[in-house]
Amino acid sequence: MDISVKDLQEAISIRQQIDNLQRRLSSLLRGAPQRPTTSPTATAAPGRFFSPATRAKLAAAARARWARTRGTAAPAAPAKKKGQLTAAGRRKLSQLMKARWAARRKAGGKLKASSRKKGALTPAGRRRLSELMKARWAARRKAGK
Repeated sequence: MDISVKDLQEAISIRQQIDNLQRRLSSLLRGAPQRPTTSPTATAAPGRFFSPATRAKLAAAARARWARTRGTAAPAAPAKKKGQLTAAGRRKLSQLMKARWAARRKAGGKLKASSRKKGALTPAGRRRLSELMKARWAARRKAGK
């Protein structure tokens, strides 16, 4: 189903005429004062329009979308993979890691990770947090009285 731009413009014009007639009819039936009908260009908010170049870009994008859905578009070139390491980058990273592990082996057991669970509070931290919360609750009780 190929619809030309001229046909689309005509369809939009007819739709706007129908909307104007419906508004006039409803105002007559309600007994409310009739609002003047406006031209298609005046219905758009002032200052809100697309330039001819922008309309052309939008139309081209729409045509491309339709072509993709119909499957008639030429297959796009495969996109270059992003974020992949180059051979030189991989080699450099490998050398850095080898040096790091060599240093760790040389240091022996000195670079051991701490045995305490990450994110857990120390007894001193727990005590300080408790004191701070007690002070906060006391201030709230005092303000509430």
